[in-house]
Amino acid sequence: MYDRVLVPTDGSDHALRAAEHANALATAFDATVHVVAVVDVQTAAGPFDAGGVSEAFVTRLEEQGEEAVQAVRATLGRNDVRTATLRGEPVETILAYADDHEVDLVAMGTHGRTGVDRYLTGSVTERVVSHSTAPVVTARATEGSRVGDGYEQVLLPTDGSEPAAAAVEPGLAVAARAGARVHAVTVVDTSDAAAPDETVPEGVTANLESKAAAATERLAAQARDRGLAATTAVRTGVAARSLLAYADDHEVDLVAMGTAGRTGLSQHLLGSTTERLIRHAAMPVLAVTARDRAGD
Repeated sequence: MYDRVLVPTDGSDHALRAAEHANALATAFDATVHVVAVVDVQTAAGPFDAGGVSEAFVTRLEEQGEEAVQAVRATLGRNDVRTATLRGEPVETILAYADDHEVDLVAMGTHGRTGVDRYLTGSVTERVVSHSTAPVVTARATEGSRVGDGYEQVLLPTDGSEPAAAAVEPGLAVAARAGARVHAVTVVDTSDAAAPDETVPEGVTANLESKAAAATERLAAQARDRGLAATTAVRTGVAARSLLAYADDHEVDLVAMGTAGRTGLSQHLLGSTTERLIRHAAMPVLAVTARDRAGD
């Protein structure tokens, strides 16, 4: 499923941690790894751009990009690595490279350096997640994001919607290669079911919980059909907060989820919730844009 993995890097600890996960996944799927650095001359020049920048300035930026690429290459410790240092606007350049090279998976740090190397800040990563036609695994340099023994516990949030289903196959593919336990979890958020200061009718809550339980059981059945162990859970509360708590409580190694979900009562898989997990989850997050996956 994953034949070509792309690692955009600025040499930061977060990008290096993402590279470690790219390496683990590339090994599991026997994939080729591409490592690129993007030199954003216009942003780096800042207010000095009006008078132009010297060739020495641009050369130094490219040298920094190449140093970042080589740092990742050293971390990977593998021979089948393709590298490039490119010029351009980071998001557009990363997405264009991924399309041109038919990349199946992108691995990015969720925060990068400030200043001239700031193109891997969270906002840029989130934009890549939102527009990439390939799944994007994001990681922060935290104790909980270390590759360690691999992916033993994989969390797949679901609400039973088609957008949520976009992450099922990519997530289960990783779980199957790792022999992981799959956690199918739904969070019932009843905050939109009643006006402010009003109590949600008991029947409405029960109905939502029943539908949520059915969605998790369907997902668990898909995992079991692959010979994987599966656990289901239905929680009530704020989606991102509940999912983060569940992931911590169950020592989850990877979260796989769609970047868009239903509106209204089942909106917990909206992009904003996925963004919150990308920003705050200790473990890596495999995000799949439902809009782009629909045409696969």
